[in-house]
Amino acid sequence: MKKSLLVLFFLNTFFVFSQSRSSEKFPVFSNCENLNGVELENCFYSQLQDFVFNNFQVPDDLKQNNYKGNVKVLFEVDTTGTFKVQYVDAIYPELVKESKRVFGMLPKVKPPTFNGNATYSKYIYKIAIPLQNQSDTLVVEKDEATIIKENRNKELTEFDSIVYKKFDNPVLTSNLNIPLSHSFYAQFDDEMNQVGSNNHTASKPYTYAEVAKYYDLKAENQKLMKNKEGWWGKKLWNEHFFQMQGEDYWITLNPIVDLRVGKSSPSDVSYTYQNTRGLQVQAGLGKNLVLTSTIYESQGRFADYYNRYIESIPPDGGNPGIIPGIGIGKRFKEDAYDFPSADATLTFTPSNAINLQLGYGRNFLGDGYRSLLMGDGASPYPFFKINTTFWKIKYTNTYMWLKDVRPEVTEERTYATKFMANHYLSWNLSKRMNIGFFESVIWTNSNDRGFDMNFVNPIIFYRTVEFTSSSRSGNAVLGMTAKYKLNNQFNLYGQFILDEFSLADIKEQNKSWGNKYGYQIGLKYFNALNIKNLLLQVEYNHLRPYVYSHSEAITNYGHNNQSLGHQWGGNMKEFIAIARYHKGRYFADAKLTLGVRGLDFDTAEDGFNYGGNIYKTYEENRPFDNGVVIGQGNKTNIMIADLQAGYLINPATNLKLFGSLIYRSFSPETDTPTVFKEDTTWFTIGLRADIFNWYFDY
Repeated sequence: MKKSLLVLFFLNTFFVFSQSRSSEKFPVFSNCENLNGVELENCFYSQLQDFVFNNFQVPDDLKQNNYKGNVKVLFEVDTTGTFKVQYVDAIYPELVKESKRVFGMLPKVKPPTFNGNATYSKYIYKIAIPLQNQSDTLVVEKDEATIIKENRNKELTEFDSIVYKKFDNPVLTSNLNIPLSHSFYAQFDDEMNQVGSNNHTASKPYTYAEVAKYYDLKAENQKLMKNKEGWWGKKLWNEHFFQMQGEDYWITLNPIVDLRVGKSSPSDVSYTYQNTRGLQVQAGLGKNLVLTSTIYESQGRFADYYNRYIESIPPDGGNPGIIPGIGIGKRFKEDAYDFPSADATLTFTPSNAINLQLGYGRNFLGDGYRSLLMGDGASPYPFFKINTTFWKIKYTNTYMWLKDVRPEVTEERTYATKFMANHYLSWNLSKRMNIGFFESVIWTNSNDRGFDMNFVNPIIFYRTVEFTSSSRSGNAVLGMTAKYKLNNQFNLYGQFILDEFSLADIKEQNKSWGNKYGYQIGLKYFNALNIKNLLLQVEYNHLRPYVYSHSEAITNYGHNNQSLGHQWGGNMKEFIAIARYHKGRYFADAKLTLGVRGLDFDTAEDGFNYGGNIYKTYEENRPFDNGVVIGQGNKTNIMIADLQAGYLINPATNLKLFGSLIYRSFSPETDTPTVFKEDTTWFTIGLRADIFNWYFDY
């Protein structure tokens, strides 16, 4: 039974189709000179059939068993007129060997031509066993009734001639985006940051083709392969659940899971859990067009501090909260959430210089763990991205459609729409130094303004457009990035964000509220302590009060009640230390976060806006205009230690079995009903496809 199934599988998997076109001419045997069109085609196959009949030797054991069947041979005639076998579809290996022997004996012919020029072409030929000579298959005169009867049962060969190839994982060299996971990206971060490389690592996610120039994804993937013969073993440990590759296309299909169970303390519930099921499809059509789409359905509940954060940013409409990085969470049972999600990207790469992406997902800008300019901690959103790469430059234009889901701006049960246009110019000044210039403008759909074409201008730095059309027409943010490669082991990186700036206030050194800026500085140490694949990283982030906020809350730097920059918003500073290590399929990540946030009291006695909540307008309830410092308001010290380790089950989907332990200390100076001192321990074990970043460090 097993053998029969294998036979059916191969018979339905490998076959070829070749069509002649008016401008294409078949190869010419010596007996077919001076023929054209259909006559030449018939002569070509007639000569081929005679040659096979006279030279093919059916193995004796098959003759004795009166074997009847077909052998399909995919062959090529090249520009020299030489026959080359590409593939033989036969049940028995003896027939494969004999087919290759016979086709290897064929004499050279005049090569096929296209528009008069010699070319190569692929053909399929079916050898019927028992063998038939040409006289057995001569076309004879038939009466009209016979012809009608034969035509009734006639079948075209087009369907049965579709080309299938052995799947060689073209995903890993395609222009498809690599799912953005800090843990996975760390595996090739050192290769991408070698001294002398002319790439641009701040703009993420990368494509597989970008990484493959520096890191052999196929070779590294092959090292992880387990020696599995059975179908289930291959699919579990090595391969995509469904994978297919044809002449000029490929497709993969995978089930996606994120299954976790854990315990947090203190907690109002007995355990935490997450139950995510999804389906991911990836495909390539030709070399220029690729697409991916993933659909998730999830239920879960989390540690108490995370549940409180979810419900502190509720959308209009009665749903309890926003799941960070996912979207609106509906109530599931009494104490959990139901949170479906999806992401998709269609990528067209017409040349090495241009890459166009239409998607629904997240983007990231920077070389650090956090990004002050464009992070991936918010919910997915529709976007259109243009990547232009030439010389020492990469220029990225991203246009996004965002939502404000607060009750204050919801009309007729419809959430408010706003738009963002980002420009980022990355320039490699030398083999060690890179700088980047960033600009972003956010505007709303007020007065049916829609997607304002004033901001579609692809040239960077159009702040003058904002001033021309009035200062309230949009919220402009400027920024810079920088990276310096000390050597192949040490990289310095940083960011600077300028939301608003007053030169007079800077000169007076009065710490004005209007000086809304922030910065990041970090260091990466690759193959640290001469231990291969050990990455050590330290990072400091600093954001003054009121960064990301605006004169009108709807034009803030946010989407779905979450910040599009640093997840904590403004009025904060933090220090992060990270260690990541992997060897074969084993991995371990450790992270320590020490931070200070200035939170609002939000009480009857103190309702001031201290600059941490980006969904409050900075023009109302400011406690003071000068002397503004980080930590003002309810100063809160935060310490989060996060340890995760596990085993990579399947490299094709980055499916991991893992355990994690989070310890969080949250210490405000003043306890309020929503902000109070709490130490949390949260242990989790799970099985997860690591294809986007989950952030639990709030």
